[in-house]
Amino acid sequence: MPLKKIVMHWSAGGHNANSSDKRHYHEIVEGDGDRVGGDHLPEANNSTSDGHYAAHTRAFNTGAIGLSMAAMSGAKERPFSKGKYPITPVQLDVFVEMVAEYADTYNIDITRENVLSHAEVQITHGVKQNGKWDITWLPGMAKPGHPIEVGDHLREMIRAKQVEIFHEDAPIMAGLNMDKFSEKLASHIGEFLKSQKA
Repeated sequence: MPLKKIVMHWSAGGHNANSSDKRHYHEIVEGDGDRVGGDHLPEANNSTSDGHYAAHTRAFNTGAIGLSMAAMSGAKERPFSKGKYPITPVQLDVFVEMVAEYADTYNIDITRENVLSHAEVQITHGVKQNGKWDITWLPGMAKPGHPIEVGDHLREMIRAKQVEIFHEDAPIMAGLNMDKFSEKLASHIGEFLKSQKA
């Protein structure tokens, strides 16, 4: 199965990526903004039947890239406590840029279905996740928000970052998948030419 989804996580650990993080995620952003590669390339998740893949999301790993922020050890959802290792602003900024890069590289549309937080998986796709609440809190929030609302905010940030990185000179084309656009255009031209011959 081709890579069609990105699941966004926090590690529930400290600000440095550890060996467990590297096993479970394809790439991790540390508290200071450093990016650390995981043990598996994203392509390892094209198929999970061989057991050699990044197991980042329960029953939702095939065709899905797992990206994480090293943060939130000791955090509690209720009553809320961000713990000693909250997501840092620089970490979030680098994470958003990283997700934007992966989405662009793998031609993944930034939608609720395709680019989502771990907390959104059960709501959006109906795959039970045993109360996972990453990512429902971001720097500047007084308490966790609804998974979809926080996810929508993250997706807006990711789209804006894609414009900044990949489409600086052509903002009107931001977010347009040129391969898909070319295929659709060729299809429409073909249909038009057939209709002219009839």
